[in-house]
Amino acid sequence: MAFVLVGIATLGAALVTVTTRQLVHAALWLIVALGGLAVEYLLLTAEFIAWVQVLIYVGSVVVLLLFGLMLTRAPIGRSPDADSENRWVALAVAAAAAGTLVWVVVDAFRTTWIDLDGPAQGSTEATGSFLFRHWVLPFEALSVLLLAALVGAIVLSRKGREQAIPDNAARKSTSRENTSREDQS
Repeated sequence: MAFVLVGIATLGAALVTVTTRQLVHAALWLIVALGGLAVEYLLLTAEFIAWVQVLIYVGSVVVLLLFGLMLTRAPIGRSPDADSENRWVALAVAAAAAGTLVWVVVDAFRTTWIDLDGPAQGSTEATGSFLFRHWVLPFEALSVLLLAALVGAIVLSRKGREQAIPDNAARKSTSRENTSREDQS
């Protein structure tokens, strides 16, 4: 029962994440949705995966997203660009994608059985050996991608600052000239 309630709350937070028009609120609701997933992992006794969810996704990805929003000077309040007026098309595509995903997962795991004699599926030992045996390259590729996004945000923020500095210097020199002309008069 707790699993279903947390799942409904997580689904609600995910829906608010994609429907809100304020970017910062979307990022904060994303934290709630990802935290709900961590609670679901805890309820499934996969403690290691739950803590990885909290540390990597809630702790790093969302902070990186907020950091990027702040560095690129994205609009903090309501953004008219966040609404494209294609809600029904987006809803149809989302429903088709969700239906396809559910069908693929059900079809893929229809004949899969859990081995109860081996280590627990969510244990640190089983997860670590599977992760470092099969998923090292995608894990490292994701870290490089996140690093590239951070460097890109820094470059974009510095580019705007360099353009603003000459404008401020020009304004100061113009105001000094105006002040010196008034003093001479």
